[in-house]
Amino acid sequence: MTKTSLKYIQFCCYTILFLLLLIHANSQVNVEEQAVLLNLKQHWQNPQYLSHWTSSNSSHCIWPEIICSTDGSVTGIFVSLMEITGTVPPFICDLNNLTTLDLSHNHMNEFPRALYNCSKLQYLYLSQNSFVGKVPDDIHLMSRLRELNIADNRFSGTIPASIGRLTELRMLSLTACQFDGSFPSEIGNLSNLERLELAYMKIMPARLPSEFTKLKKLKYLNVASSNLVGEIPDMIGEMVALEHLDLSMNNLNRNVPDSIGRLPRLVNFILFDNNLSGTLPPDLGRYSMLEEFQVSSNWLTGQLPQHLCDNGMLVNVVAFDNNLSGQLPKALGSCNNLGSLIVRNNQLSGSLPSNILSWKWLTILDLSRNSFSGQIPEEFGLLPYLNHLNLAENRLSGQIPLQLGRLAGSFVNLSSNHLTGRIPSGFLDGAYVRSFLNNPDLCANSSSVNIDKCNSKSSKIPVRFLVLIICSVIATLLLPVFFVIRVFVRRKHGLDLTWELTSFQRLNFTESHILSGLTDNNAIGSGGSGKVYRVAINPSREIVAVKKIWNNKRLEQNLEKEFLAEVKILSSIRHFNIVSLLCCISSDNSKLLVYEYLENLSLDLWLNRKSRVSTVPGSVQHVILNWPKRLQIAVGAARGLSYMHHDCSPPIVHRDVKSSNILLDSEFNAKIADLGLAKMLIKEGQSATMSAVAGSFGYIAPEYAYTTRVNEKSDVYSFGVILLELTTGRKACDGGDEHTSLAEWAWRYFQEGSPIVDALDEEVKELCYLNGMCCVFQLGIICTGTLPSTRPTMKDVLKILLRWNQTLTYGEQNTASDQYDANSNREIVLENNDATFTSTV
Repeated sequence: MTKTSLKYIQFCCYTILFLLLLIHANSQVNVEEQAVLLNLKQHWQNPQYLSHWTSSNSSHCIWPEIICSTDGSVTGIFVSLMEITGTVPPFICDLNNLTTLDLSHNHMNEFPRALYNCSKLQYLYLSQNSFVGKVPDDIHLMSRLRELNIADNRFSGTIPASIGRLTELRMLSLTACQFDGSFPSEIGNLSNLERLELAYMKIMPARLPSEFTKLKKLKYLNVASSNLVGEIPDMIGEMVALEHLDLSMNNLNRNVPDSIGRLPRLVNFILFDNNLSGTLPPDLGRYSMLEEFQVSSNWLTGQLPQHLCDNGMLVNVVAFDNNLSGQLPKALGSCNNLGSLIVRNNQLSGSLPSNILSWKWLTILDLSRNSFSGQIPEEFGLLPYLNHLNLAENRLSGQIPLQLGRLAGSFVNLSSNHLTGRIPSGFLDGAYVRSFLNNPDLCANSSSVNIDKCNSKSSKIPVRFLVLIICSVIATLLLPVFFVIRVFVRRKHGLDLTWELTSFQRLNFTESHILSGLTDNNAIGSGGSGKVYRVAINPSREIVAVKKIWNNKRLEQNLEKEFLAEVKILSSIRHFNIVSLLCCISSDNSKLLVYEYLENLSLDLWLNRKSRVSTVPGSVQHVILNWPKRLQIAVGAARGLSYMHHDCSPPIVHRDVKSSNILLDSEFNAKIADLGLAKMLIKEGQSATMSAVAGSFGYIAPEYAYTTRVNEKSDVYSFGVILLELTTGRKACDGGDEHTSLAEWAWRYFQEGSPIVDALDEEVKELCYLNGMCCVFQLGIICTGTLPSTRPTMKDVLKILLRWNQTLTYGEQNTASDQYDANSNREIVLENNDATFTSTV
């Protein structure tokens, strides 16, 4: 054996020995760290939600609340909403690689100074606890912190100036604390800060420190309702990264600096309820993608900025209770995403805009108490989702367009104008008794709306009388025949029960039309709570979907409660992306819900090739949903869920979001269906505990199945699964083996570092769509995060999807696809206007 061979053998032996020692050391570290976690559980008096923390587990890294590095050391602890009391013990810093600690939404009362010894701690979340007293002056000793959230506690005293020495901070939240004094100018030293939340603080009257304008990387600034006084610093226009500016509900005065209008990334401009005066920045919306414009309850004068909607992204315009004058900006007519336009109680004038068919998402239009003149455009009645129209106290004239009758059932107020002619028949209801007052030349065919009845020509009275006599005679002759036929039909279909129909919209059918269509041939599906029928209404040829609630013994006890819950929720909702409930029909032992029928059935049938061929109508059964259509469906479904979570009061949680509950109309617009399991929460952000776990395998959020605690984030998880279905073409239960789901597979696939592009659905994968598909896949992964606190809200999800939809619409995807990097998926970073979601695997 040569010396060279001998040295090589020795080298191999030393290498193997070193690796064995390293493995043993890592194993020893893992044992020690698990012991620290178990001691931590015992220190917190064994919270019931941590009962699965036991030494019998093979590894603590599989505990949902624990994040480990590749070598098995603990890097993150997420114990939000665990009802933990007591303190944070010093031995927690024996976890040498701990970088993230989330203790939010618990009952702790002593600031954890023990964390000063955690040398690698970067992310600390302590919001919504019971901390009292002062924030320690030596808080700067946690020098590595990148995010610090101590919001919604009972801290008092002054905000320590030493916070300004945490120079690595990217996010700082002190929202809703009880500090006094003023804002320390030292915060201006946080040169890396991107998000600053100082809202709802019980602080002494204070000016916004000019030093804040040195925060050149700041994207999000919220100082709402914190007793700000004085004027807005002109230098705020130098904060070129600013996207979200909220200074509402303060005592700010004087002008709004024109420089704000030139901020290139401004998305949310929120200054309502102050004492601001003068004119608004004329360039607002000209250089940025403005979405929120809220300046109500000030003393502002001049015109609304003419460039508000130049970039087409504007969602809300809220400028009521000011002294604004002039006409509405012409650019508003091209606002494709406009949801509300509220400018009441100003001095606006001119004619009402008629080029508004792009306002397809508009729900609230309030132009009351201004000086608008001319006629009401008939286009107002063609807006599909408008449910609040207030044009009262203007100078409008002419007749009310017949198209406005389509808004019957919505809030409408046209009082105190100069309107003439007849009121559309849809408004002849006691609900509109005050909607047409003080229009002297208006009349109605009924006295129910409290204005004069229209005159009828006397020559028509005899003709009507004659027709009435003839009809009476015919009815008398046919009554016995009708009675016999009715008895025969009802016996044939088993309908000789007492039925009660409650309508929520104008109907052109009766309960007998529905009941006769409940045959096996018309059944199109069934689920855990009912069977669904496709029923054609013969007189009108209209098609409706009828859901018959199960009434077997297993569900008999909860039948009435579930039925009434669904009716209560659905009858109160009117949104394009939520299936409309037309009426409900009930008897002693049967419950029926009648919905609008959607031609293209449910999303799962289109993603499942076999189901599509056998179920979808023949003319389109071989059509493939391309990526633009899938993205359109994702946006529509997100709109519906965002409305339920953020625009309903109280918020509504669906609890069974899945692709079979996403229905598609003839244009493939998505609508949320089957709210039979929905739950109206008592208070926004507060979780509710269900008596049993509802939902479908593959879509159920982990915390839902384990604790039965549910809030909006449970729906976000389920929607994330749908995003993964849309991008991969897989089923929610398809995780590669019988024990895993699509969400688990996606996380595992991502952790392995495999290129995302290889996971995408081959049926729709094209080079020009890769960036968008990869982004939505990543968004699906973030939405299906194990911890609810790491998931975005549906409003945030919608904004991200709208951005990609906008990119697709304007044909920018080719440029984006050229920059696609298949190996760039080690870190997910998705930005929107309110937050940056980051998840590093």
